[in-house]
Amino acid sequence: MPTGRSRISMFRHTFFISVTACFLLSSVRAAQGPNLGRALTPDEIQKIDITVTPDGKGLPAGSGSVSAGAVVYAKSCQVCHGPQGAGIPADQLTGGVGSLASGNPVMTAASYWPSATTLFDYVRRAMPITSPQSLTNDEVYAVTAYLLSIDGIVPRDAVLDAKSLPAVKMPNRDGFVRWRPKPSR
Repeated sequence: MPTGRSRISMFRHTFFISVTACFLLSSVRAAQGPNLGRALTPDEIQKIDITVTPDGKGLPAGSGSVSAGAVVYAKSCQVCHGPQGAGIPADQLTGGVGSLASGNPVMTAASYWPSATTLFDYVRRAMPITSPQSLTNDEVYAVTAYLLSIDGIVPRDAVLDAKSLPAVKMPNRDGFVRWRPKPSR
């Protein structure tokens, strides 16, 4: 048990540390920031701002056919996703359409995702896993067309581009509830 004198000493020590910390924190807050990096230029932002929304906003120029997509898929995707997107070793990409309400739902881009542009966006930004963003826009349109054709969402002779891709009706398009916050009063 500390004596009265050592308690006072501990109090003074704690008080000194607290006051010092307050002064240091206030001086850090007054500083102009950590001075890390610099603001991006508009060109730099454009290169990394590749988001595509469900209505097609952000889709780039280019196009791709189902037949071209089969070639790109065989070269860049099949090693992970198997023939025709069947899966193994990585996720299954095709099939499962109509299975979501069953006891054994198969969640694939074709069966679950409400928008074909989401498939394009994901492939463009994250695939192939060993070299993300290495496919050209034409190759991404083509792979998207190929995958959608396997489940009959687009015909085997389809060519997708920025105008036609948002018009593709995915099987689960109406399976989501659009949530919007209530306006504040």
